[in-house]
Amino acid sequence: MPTFYDPVSDADEASQALRGLAHASRSFENPGDLYGVLGDVLSGVRSLRQVLDQLSTAHTERRAFAFDDAGNHETGDMYALAAGDALHETATMIYQAEGRLDEAMTAAGRIAWHPNPDPATVQRDAAGAGHRWVSVVFLQGEDADQVLDMIDRDGPEAAMTHLAGYDYGAETTEAALSDGHVYEKIPTSGRDQMAVEGDYRMTFNPARELVAGHVALYRQHTVAPTDRVDLPGPALRQARPGRPVAGRSGPARGSDAARQGASTGVRSGSWFEHPGVAAVKQERGLGL
Repeated sequence: MPTFYDPVSDADEASQALRGLAHASRSFENPGDLYGVLGDVLSGVRSLRQVLDQLSTAHTERRAFAFDDAGNHETGDMYALAAGDALHETATMIYQAEGRLDEAMTAAGRIAWHPNPDPATVQRDAAGAGHRWVSVVFLQGEDADQVLDMIDRDGPEAAMTHLAGYDYGAETTEAALSDGHVYEKIPTSGRDQMAVEGDYRMTFNPARELVAGHVALYRQHTVAPTDRVDLPGPALRQARPGRPVAGRSGPARGSDAARQGASTGVRSGSWFEHPGVAAVKQERGLGL
């Protein structure tokens, strides 16, 4: 039980509780429990941010007692300030994570969990259908800053609507195939955040003061078993900014048309045939 006065004891108990939650949350028999667990985690993250701020303050306010192992106070004071600054920076990042977690909680609160799964989903999974993520656009530098400013000003949804204008359906898919920008899992870095809308996923780095800002949009495709090819999972490539798809230099006029093209684009042959395989077929006269 928490003491509410002994930070050493309560920290140890919190650590043990998180270890237990990490073990217990590996599976959920009842998905209806997810919302309650998520709410408790959100509460814990808020408390964690407060703890980090208080630890930062404690390091800076108690600097007069700080020495190194050789008894040098100046060195101890320097380390106390460095620890306080790092803790404050961590608390700021936790605050950003708290906002994303709050959005997840809002979305989770709109889910009505049914006791039986969707028959179409079960049939598709039984048929061995798989998923891949194709890169629609990757922006960095000034191009990314414009979109990141849009996220700060209007929210992730507005930015995703803007980036969806770069999606030209089958043309975008073929460009991603030729460049090798097809992934089993969406590539992310340590500070990336993700926004979700339909078949689109947008990743972006909000901490522009720490590293170069970037933003990327990916589209999900369901791949039929006959079209599935085991592709390597390439690392996130530094795609050419401002050139999201071959032959295009900017978003389409109207994201709705782009979204429709993404859902209706048809391509002969396999969607996800490895470009190397296609080249061999053509060389040997096996392709059209």
